[in-house]
Parts: sequence; C-alpha cells; structure tokens
Amino acid sequence: MSDAARPHRGTIFVEDATVRGVETWPDEQFVMRFDSPRCARAATAGSFIHLKCDDAIPMRRPLSIMRANAEEGWIDVLYKVVGEGLQALSRRKPGDALSSMGPIGKGFTPHSDRPRTVLIGGGVGIPPMVFLAEVLKENPSAWSPVVFMGSEIPFPFELQASALPVPGIAEDVATSMALMESWNVPSRLASLSDFDGTFRGYVTDLAAAYLETLTDAELAETEIFSCGPTPMLAAVAKLAARFGLPCQVSLEEYMACAVGGCAGCTVRVETEDGPAMKRVCVDGPVFEAATVFPAR
Repeated sequence: MSDAARPHRGTIFVEDATVRGVETWPDEQFVMRFDSPRCARAATAGSFIHLKCDDAIPMRRPLSIMRANAEEGWIDVLYKVVGEGLQALSRRKPGDALSSMGPIGKGFTPHSDRPRTVLIGGGVGIPPMVFLAEVLKENPSAWSPVVFMGSEIPFPFELQASALPVPGIAEDVATSMALMESWNVPSRLASLSDFDGTFRGYVTDLAAAYLETLTDAELAETEIFSCGPTPMLAAVAKLAARFGLPCQVSLEEYMACAVGGCAGCTVRVETEDGPAMKRVCVDGPVFEAATVFPAR
C-alpha cells in the first residue's frame, strides 16, 4: 500500500509519557494530564490517543483528547472506569510512566462560512467538545461557539452559574462548565438526574430550544459538532436535518490496533459511490452525520 493510501503515516507518535496529575470525580471518573509533547503539538480537536494502561495489559485503550498544550507538551484525557484497562489507568499517580500513541484520527473541520458553531457532547463524548471550544475561542472575531453537554452522572468538572446568556434557554437553566465560562464561551447542561441548574431532558432538546430562536439567516451560518453515545448521535443527526444544518459527529467504537490495520472498528458510511465500510480510527472518528445516520 502506498503512503498516499495511508495519510496518517508519519503523523502518529509513540512516546514514553509521564503523568503530571490526576483529578478524581464522582462515579469513577478521572481527568489525567500527562506529558506527551509530540502528540500535543500535532493533536487536533476530535483526534484521540491510544494509551497502554498497565504493563500487564497488552491492549491499549483509545481515549479522546480533551485538551492539548503544544507549548508545554501536555495532554488531558477524561475517562470513566469501565473494565480492567481503565481500572488500571485510574491507579496511575503523578510521576508514573505510560506509553502513549497519538494523535490518531481525522478531527473536526469548522467552516468559515458557518461561524455559529453548536457543540453537543454527551457523557464520555464531552472531551472533544472541550477541545474544539478551546480552539474556537482563540479567534472570537471568527467564531461564536455555544456548548451543550449532557450526563446522567455528576459532571466531571467544576460548575458555576453562567453570566453568559443563551437565547431560548430558561433563566433557571444557568449551570455551566466553569472552564467554558472563563473562556467566554456560553455553555449549558442537560440531565434527567435533576442536577441543580440543569435542563431536565435530553441534551438534543436543550440544543433545539436554542436553535429555534435563530432566524433563517442565522441558521445559514450555523454548523453542529457532536460526540457521544451512538443513540445520542443519531438524535443529533435528526436535529441537524430538522433545521437543515451541516453536522459533524465523532463516533465511539471499540478498537484494537487503532491505526487501521485490524479493521475492527468499521462502520457503514454512505458515499458518492454507494455504501462503504470505513474505519473509525483513521477514516474518522469524525464523519458527516448524514453519511452515518442517513434520513429514513
């Protein structure tokens, strides 16, 4: 196979990473920061990293990159303990070494003619939305992001009452992600778990309440980006179709090699030449929503 057929060649780095710090959140959720400088310099919003959780566990685990600091060389990942691998990762301490491989995958591509960006994250699909919001906030004259996040367990980040209004959202739905607030990026939270200050319902319904306030001209400048469980992404795709909006989704699939060799993470995608099986790891994880969830 030619290099042209493997565009990821030379862009994925294997490094001996060092854990900088670990934050513990309710329901066995963790945010880990570790040094992985080559990955940090090349990471894009939507890409992920493949970590070796423990020397006794041969298979790596793919985790979405939540933040990446190219200058300081660190990566942040958020994960919830599910299975032996992530349980082992949760026991890592500052100063521990672990093998990282990344960044992997095709990330999100915002379009300059669609400056109104709506970011929708659910559960462990929240990290790519944080990364994308951080990228967009660096150029406030070009982008106007708003972020909606949903979770049925406590949110794994600091919360605060927002001072940034979001059209269409009730005043009592004011709890936001404190980090977003510091970036001057409006955010709102949704849950069926009755958390204070959150929207009671699905995150797609919260996003719909905002989209319903936009004029046709404003909708013509809007694009949706999303990551989360497959049923949520299917609902996001329907939401985008309802408002006639382009939408990019980042898929979550089980992976083995994560570099396109095993084809264990393939999904059916509609293409101009008909249906095709695409690898989530290197052909994605970001795809146009309508190609993965076509209207029925």
